Amino acid sequence: MFRSLLASTALVAAFSSVADAQSAQDVLDTYADIAEAKYEDSLIAARRLQAAVDELIANPSAEALQAARAAWIAARVPYQQSEVYRFGNAIVDDWEGRVNAWPLDEGLIDYVGTSYGGPSDENQLAALNVIANPQFTLSGQEVDASQITPELLQDQLHEADGIEANVATGYHAIEFLLWGQDNNGHDAGAGERPWTDYAQGEDCTNDNCDRRGAYLSAATSLLVSDLDWMAAQWAEDGAARVALMADETAGLSAILTGMGSLSYGEQAGERMRLGLMLNDPEEEHDCFSDNTHNSHYYDGLGVQSAYLGSYTRIDGTSVSGASLSDLVSAAEPALDAEMRLRLYETMHALGQIKTAAEAGFAYDQMLERGNAGGEALIMAGVNGLIAQTQSIERVVVALGLDGIAFEGSDSLDDPSAVFQ
Repeated sequence: MFRSLLASTALVAAFSSVADAQSAQDVLDTYADIAEAKYEDSLIAARRLQAAVDELIANPSAEALQAARAAWIAARVPYQQSEVYRFGNAIVDDWEGRVNAWPLDEGLIDYVGTSYGGPSDENQLAALNVIANPQFTLSGQEVDASQITPELLQDQLHEADGIEANVATGYHAIEFLLWGQDNNGHDAGAGERPWTDYAQGEDCTNDNCDRRGAYLSAATSLLVSDLDWMAAQWAEDGAARVALMADETAGLSAILTGMGSLSYGEQAGERMRLGLMLNDPEEEHDCFSDNTHNSHYYDGLGVQSAYLGSYTRIDGTSVSGASLSDLVSAAEPALDAEMRLRLYETMHALGQIKTAAEAGFAYDQMLERGNAGGEALIMAGVNGLIAQTQSIERVVVALGLDGIAFEGSDSLDDPSAVFQ
């Protein structure tokens, strides 16, 4: 579902006069440079995760599992800031499902609790447990899964039978393999997978430890290769950079489409408001690790970064340059001040969620029906994201850009449809 926005063209001339002082090409250069930096950082962090996973598999221990979990959480920081490049950049949007698809039917991958349920009319593979089953039937054909490889995960298991919930790759498949199911509902606590799920011989718990390690290794290797590919798309002469630079107006529209769609339909709607309406902890973005507060925060930071043209890398260095803010400030200073304020207010609200979660009030606890404090925290974030989207719409008009469509969400646009 999309919210259509038809921008006025009355201010095209005003935008043209601004371009002399700060060109659209300069803004696109900064945007592409920051994209390259964010994906490079995501790749660096994923390689650190891979090293921690290799150590866990080779020398399983409680400490090794904790190190791998910490590396996963660290890897989310730069990646979530890159999500603003979705929606407006087709090459990113077409690829994103391989690395960050959610929610997932985790029974496809490994053992689950008895309350999870079995195959359903919607998904016959929901409880396949490929780790325990070296052969299975897919679309009437026998699949040999005796060797768990990146190719098996990507080419046969991921979105098997065309079902989006059959997520076999990416951050959330890895998250499940590191934490296991979070069976605490709205109570405190994340997933509690024991390190012995990767132990050797008689120390192995829940069976198939070798295959579980093979799956974790394959999924992590695939994440690294996927991020390596995307970083290359934003390098000099990379396909994503070339596509962005081909048309200045379309390039600016891509930036604003990503900002508005992530702010409104994706984050405010599908990732925040929907979970609150359903009071469902399974609807939180990082549901196995209880890291959702960080994912929301860094998504918001990515939107702010796209407007301000500045990004702090994981090594502490900065990438910055000409920005949308510069263009808007030259055309309508008051609107630029408004946009900056809305971004600040959103980050403050998301920061309050992050602070509360780090103090022990986990996001899945905030989602519980009747928890007024949790609802207030989440809705402050939702309302901030909606307000900043309205300002993004005004920026579109101020820059004279035609016909931009922001992704919507039933939770915001047609709440009654959520329960039908």
